[in-house]
Amino acid sequence: MQDTAELSTSKLGTKKYWDELYALELENFRQNPQDTGDCWFSDSDAEQKMIDFMVDNIGAHRITEDASVVDLGTGNGHLLFELHETEFQGKLVGIDYSEESVRLATSIAEATGVEEFVSFEQADIFSADWSPGKFDIVLDKGTLDAISLSGMKINGELDVVEVYAGVVEKILEKDGIFLITSCNFTQDELVQIIETDKLKMWKTINYPVFQFGGVQGATICSIAFVKQS
Repeated sequence: MQDTAELSTSKLGTKKYWDELYALELENFRQNPQDTGDCWFSDSDAEQKMIDFMVDNIGAHRITEDASVVDLGTGNGHLLFELHETEFQGKLVGIDYSEESVRLATSIAEATGVEEFVSFEQADIFSADWSPGKFDIVLDKGTLDAISLSGMKINGELDVVEVYAGVVEKILEKDGIFLITSCNFTQDELVQIIETDKLKMWKTINYPVFQFGGVQGATICSIAFVKQS
């Protein structure tokens, strides 16, 4: 398990920051429907790489054209909108704890006529009362990165990073896939955080690597885990 005590807190981990950001993006969208907000990790083309990965692996485990997909920390919903444009035509749900995020994403869905296929819900994924059902695919594009900076404790004692894998297990079907992209954690650290008796590393997405001081690395990593039982 990653020693999360060493992680610094940041405004990027606060609900206030995201509420204010998405409220601004919603106002921008209302003034200009072409402005749907920023896309995280666009400089690494991570979103398209995640979509290409799922398309390339259709037929493996529970990855099918009609697979149910949930995006944790969906933001403006861009990942789901792009996914809907591919072969994936199953239930697509975006979850975010920011009400402004949900308002923005829902407004975009309605404006583009895809609200029948892509829906959004406000929820605290760490609440014991949260019960959205199970999904074939769970996505995370930078959400663990953000919440790891919150300093929030679950039940007053457990770091959110320590319980995150349990949240994924709760909503993932057997043989389902969890695909996560991170810039805060290395591949080894993500495996330490996510792998459990049920969740096992399956495949990774390749990104350009750099070398510094004789050590090779990448600025971003994406890993797919499969729920084995």
